[in-house]
Amino acid sequence: MLDKPNVYLIGIGGIGMSALARYFKQSGRKVAGYDRYRSPLCEALEEEGMKIHYEDDIQQIPKKFSAEDCLVIYTPAIPEHHQEFNHFKDQGFTLLKRAKVLGLIAQNHRCLAIAGTHGKTTTSSMLAHLFRNAGLEVSAFLGGISTNYQSNFWGSDDTDLLIAEADEYDRSFLNLKPSAAAITSTDADHLDIYGEANSLKETFSEFADSVGDFLLLNDQAGLEGGYKYGFDNQNSYYADAVRVEEHQYHFDLVYPQGRIQDIAMLLPGRHNVENAVAAGALALKYGLSDDDVKSGLENFKGVKRRFEYHIQKPDLIYIDDYAHHPREIAALYESVRELYPQRKITAIFQPHLYSRTRDFMDDFAQSLSPFDEVILLELYPARERPIAGINSSALLEKIVNDQKSLLARQEILTRFSDEKPELILTIGAGDIDQLIGPLKLALLK
Repeated sequence: MLDKPNVYLIGIGGIGMSALARYFKQSGRKVAGYDRYRSPLCEALEEEGMKIHYEDDIQQIPKKFSAEDCLVIYTPAIPEHHQEFNHFKDQGFTLLKRAKVLGLIAQNHRCLAIAGTHGKTTTSSMLAHLFRNAGLEVSAFLGGISTNYQSNFWGSDDTDLLIAEADEYDRSFLNLKPSAAAITSTDADHLDIYGEANSLKETFSEFADSVGDFLLLNDQAGLEGGYKYGFDNQNSYYADAVRVEEHQYHFDLVYPQGRIQDIAMLLPGRHNVENAVAAGALALKYGLSDDDVKSGLENFKGVKRRFEYHIQKPDLIYIDDYAHHPREIAALYESVRELYPQRKITAIFQPHLYSRTRDFMDDFAQSLSPFDEVILLELYPARERPIAGINSSALLEKIVNDQKSLLARQEILTRFSDEKPELILTIGAGDIDQLIGPLKLALLK
């Protein structure tokens, strides 16, 4: 099923889809695809030799790609009326969801999976880096661009270990049957899919039950079984002596056989200390030494759009973050405030999805209110149709903050061309990343 010489991806620019595109390209296949817009990631794929177009147009599908020799992979975000999707279906092509393909690839490896509603991208990238930094060959399918390697995929069919981000959206992670897994969190999310929080947690339990050898659970995840990790010294794996020195987190990683002392993280935030404990625990379990883990954690530079510094000057800090859930925003605020206790923090947030904004409206307002100033962009709908009464204006009304506003992108750029903030954040999972370059230029003007 996966051995066809041609591979076509509908939604090739998605972070998980692009990792698969890179996998098939490096294994010698001809890879082409469609996406809605030409993102920097799509441009990178084109530079790597993949043919991509940006209109839903069956005439632009490579003529040599036939039902006999082409595998078509699609993302669940593709709408039912998509012309290319329906063309492939009508013409008898082999069509597989992204998660199914990753599951089939993982069958040929010992899979170490990272799941959770928050933290999975950073933790899986960190884990993959620990092995690579130690000189061990692994394959990695990541949900973000590793800053150390500027990619979301590396590896080959020949590696023993495969590290995968296990996505709970659309119950995708049930396609994986991992040898080992860590579950970082089970907070309510994707209620458009699951309906209610208990259904999501039950699905995480089902995923946990599928793990073959070693299950690691955050002690706040509310799941039974496995080994626990976190900050509590009753856990099997925990962070001890956590402290901030010169804007940098230091801690000891304690595990059943020992203690790795004074790890100095480049990444900020107590949540990233927890992520480091999870990655370190799996790395130790699968053969890395204390020195390997300490070295790898200390030179891990993070993931694009996860607390990513764009300006770091004495009088001006600009950080961009992918946070799109209330708990993630709250963790971001705590991290920034702990690192920069005296700075005025200006947060620019773009809500993502009508359904998520509806389901967590009050929680979003609560997590945004502590910032010194809050600026909202209009909501990014992604795959969804509008829901009456759900928009950025409704969220703005609920935010308790004297300095709050709803601005268009150009209004933001105009303001910050003249006025320089002390510390500014762009936050969200939509297309707010397209604001980063222009805002950086405006701030440095």
